[in-house]
Amino acid sequence: MKITKDMLIGDVLDQYPDLAVYFFEIGMHCLGCPHSRGESIEEACDVHGTDVAALLEKLNAAVA
Repeated sequence: MKITKDMLIGDVLDQYPDLAVYFFEIGMHCLGCPHSRGESIEEACDVHGTDVAALLEKLNAAVA
C-alpha cells in the first residue's frame, strides 16, 4: 500500500505503528491526541510547517 498525503494519520499508524518515529522526528508529538489521529498527513504537515513530499518519501521507503 502506498501512503498518500490524504490518508489519515491514525489509519496509517494503525497499520504501521513503527512509523510514529517519522512523525516524531518532524515535531508531531501529539499522535495520541484524538484530533491528530483524524488529520490527514497533508493537514498535519501544513500545521507543523513540514514538507509533505519529504515525509511521504520516508514513510513509503520504510514500508517498502
